Amino acid sequence: MKTNMISDERSISNLMVSYAYANDDANIKELGELFKDASIKIGDIAATGRGEIEALAGNLIQPRADGRSSTTHELTNIVIEINEDGISAKGSAYYTLYKTISGTPREAILSGRYSDYFEKQNGQWIFKQRNASLLWMLDETMFK
Repeated sequence: MKTNMISDERSISNLMVSYAYANDDANIKELGELFKDASIKIGDIAATGRGEIEALAGNLIQPRADGRSSTTHELTNIVIEINEDGISAKGSAYYTLYKTISGTPREAILSGRYSDYFEKQNGQWIFKQRNASLLWMLDETMFK
């Protein structure tokens, strides 16, 4: 019998990073799955549930010819706090978004902080809420 040796903190960290991979792969369906029971707020833009999240991601992600996003995310300084109940938690991390277009140098275009809330359901950690705040942006017209 194999036991699950991964800690709750690692599971939550992996969940946080899975958002970056899905986004960078322009995997709209995976983003919808990650947030199917959650809400996300990016600045003044908000969405809740699979359908709204997929619509938001479809509007924000700009795929290249190969189908991947024209950006990549890096998450740093991940902090996770599991509540005493053992089934709810909060996390935060800094993110940096890089423009990644073939033939050009990789360039940081914005950075900010994720503030996340999680629940453990049926032994799995899931997103309940993500708030993305902006700390710095290269081009102020990027989201207008």
